[in-house]
Amino acid sequence: MRGGGYTASWLRHLCDHAPMDDQKQILQRYLQVGRDSVVWKVEGLSEYDMRRPLVPTGTNLLGLVKHLASVELGYFGDCFGRPHGEELPWHDEGTEANADMWATTEESSEKILGLYRRAWAHSDATIESLSIATPGSFSPEITGLFQ
Repeated sequence: MRGGGYTASWLRHLCDHAPMDDQKQILQRYLQVGRDSVVWKVEGLSEYDMRRPLVPTGTNLLGLVKHLASVELGYFGDCFGRPHGEELPWHDEGTEANADMWATTEESSEKILGLYRRAWAHSDATIESLSIATPGSFSPEITGLFQ
């Protein structure tokens, strides 16, 4: 099912009425529906259309995939003390702001989509290995986000 009308309020409703063990499955299903929807939007497009800037900031669809991979690795990896081992040079000091919102010519679509799929696997492993009640710890210094 692509899209499927799943919303954050739907997720909250399900989690409020589900046993603790089921909440992890609900979370993973919610995340996967969103992931599949994003990849579905990109697959089948030409390289030009994947990389075509759609707004004045230069953001493109492949850049959104790159951004989503970074966010998943930050929130489900770094915030839970689970290093992911991926190099994210767009988070390095001195890098242009929002450099994760577009794909450079050196970054192939296969590389970015592969990173996104590895981020899914890492996120899913984090969810599986921890209790749903495990608190994460967020700060820009931990995640490298919002520099």
